[in-house]
Amino acid sequence: MSFGDPNNPYGQQQGGQPGGQPGYRYPQQTPQGVPQQGYGYPQAPPVQGGYGFPGGPTEMPGGVKAARVMLFVIAGLQVIGAIFVALAAAAVNAAKNDATLKDDVQFQQLADYSGSALWGIVVFAVLWGVLAVFLGAKFGKGGNGIRITTIVFGVITAILGIYPFVVMGLVHTVLAILVVVFVAKSDGGAWFNRQQQPQH
Repeated sequence: MSFGDPNNPYGQQQGGQPGGQPGYRYPQQTPQGVPQQGYGYPQAPPVQGGYGFPGGPTEMPGGVKAARVMLFVIAGLQVIGAIFVALAAAAVNAAKNDATLKDDVQFQQLADYSGSALWGIVVFAVLWGVLAVFLGAKFGKGGNGIRITTIVFGVITAILGIYPFVVMGLVHTVLAILVVVFVAKSDGGAWFNRQQQPQH
C-alpha cells in the first residue's frame, strides 16, 4: 500500500491535508492580513449613509448641504434687493416733496401709491430672506415639515423670479429650482425623514 499514490482512496491525500474521503472539498484558506468572516454571515454594510436602517443617514447628503447654502444666498440677495427698492422708495418720496410738483395732484397720487408699494416690497423681501435663513438653519434637525416648507418656498420663489421681478429674480429662480430639486431627491427625503435623536 502506497500512501503517496494519489489514486489510493484510503491513503493520505497529497500535500498532507486531512480527510481522505473522495469528493471532500477543503475550505479556502484566507490570505494573511485579511480578517476572517464567519461562514454564512455576510459582512454588514456601514451604518453611515445606509438609508435602509431605521435611524437613516447620519451625515447630511451633499445635495441637502448645497440647498442650505443656496437658501442663505437667496437670503443675501433678498437683503440686497430690499436695499435697492428702499432707495427707490426714498427717491419717490423725495420727488413727492419737490416744490415744483406739489400742485400736481395726479403725480402726488401716483407717488403715494408707488411709495407704498415699494415699501411693501421692502418689507416682503426682508421677511422672505428671514424665512430662507430660518429654513436653512433648520436643515440639521428639521423633519419632513421643514422639507415640505422648503419645497413650497422654492416653488414660490421661482415663480416670483419669473414674474414680476424678471430681471432681479432670474438668479432667484435658478437657485430656487435647484433647492427644490436637491431637497426633493431621495437622499433628501431620507435625511429629513430619518429617526430623530431624542433631545435631553
